[in-house]
Amino acid sequence: MSQKATKTWCLRLLPVLFFFISFVTYYCSNAILQSYGGTTKPLNSSKTLCGGWLTQKKWESLNFNISRQTELFLKLEDFFWREHLSKLALPYGVKGSELLLLKVLAVTANYQVPANIEKLECRTCVVIGNGFAIKNSSLGSIINKYDVVIRLNDAPVRGYEEDVGNKTTMRFFYPESASYNPGLHNEPSTLMVLVPFKQQDLRWLKEILYNEKRVRKGFWKPPPQIWLGDISKIRVLDPHFLHQTADRLLQIPLHPKGKQTPVHPTTGILAVFVALNYCDVVHIAGFGYPNSKSQRQPIHYYGYDTMRSMKNSYHDLNHEAEALKRLEDSGAILYLHPHL
Repeated sequence: MSQKATKTWCLRLLPVLFFFISFVTYYCSNAILQSYGGTTKPLNSSKTLCGGWLTQKKWESLNFNISRQTELFLKLEDFFWREHLSKLALPYGVKGSELLLLKVLAVTANYQVPANIEKLECRTCVVIGNGFAIKNSSLGSIINKYDVVIRLNDAPVRGYEEDVGNKTTMRFFYPESASYNPGLHNEPSTLMVLVPFKQQDLRWLKEILYNEKRVRKGFWKPPPQIWLGDISKIRVLDPHFLHQTADRLLQIPLHPKGKQTPVHPTTGILAVFVALNYCDVVHIAGFGYPNSKSQRQPIHYYGYDTMRSMKNSYHDLNHEAEALKRLEDSGAILYLHPHL
């Protein structure tokens, strides 16, 4: 073949080669975007998110020593046969609450996560915040694809499925944020995870479990006096996680001095920290409060609460936002939607 013919043949192949390179580039880029949750296309399965390089990058980039503790809930044997050694009282330890826990755990008895989740080699988790940012996001079908979906407090699902999905693996709550009928917005298999901030929280649960007279004092908002949930689905979160969230992630003082108002982590940032300990891939949605000075700005994807309701809160929301930003920048978490 002459040099001229060879040159002509090569020129004819250039468009084909260019098309092939473009196709491979597009395919790889789309796969990476899906692994990050940055596309609105439905995920084929949770395995799509479990790229080895992504998981490795997350753990290597964390700038604090995470415990990787996978036993999330308190269990009866810790209190029945031996003294549970804890130097801190609630919300960061169980000192002084051992007898209450003994009675609560004697009835609930279960501290396991479902076996189908425990045996997964790679757990994909999404934590759904209650923020306005998830409204009109159409993320419902994507959220339902994760192995573990964690929701917070009494955030509704019915009527909001298109944006927030309808799968709930765990729901973190405390008495003031409890729904009297968990079956309204949860699946029958949903684990109801009590986050005890104070002794009254455990006492409330004990009174529900033993059908004792309810004591209403000690709550900033009246908790349900009747609770229609499945007792076998109740779990009590180990205060270890709240302690580590405050101490290592947020670095807030555990013992305020003088008249300093105590600051505790929100259930949202706590759930993110628990997910980082338990899951291999952690995505979040519905986090962040509006960047607005208007006190009338809605803060949830449901209801009518505004920024005004956050006044005098026991939480440092700006500090938590900074912590989430650090986690996002390090690759430890990824948002499913645009955010500030």
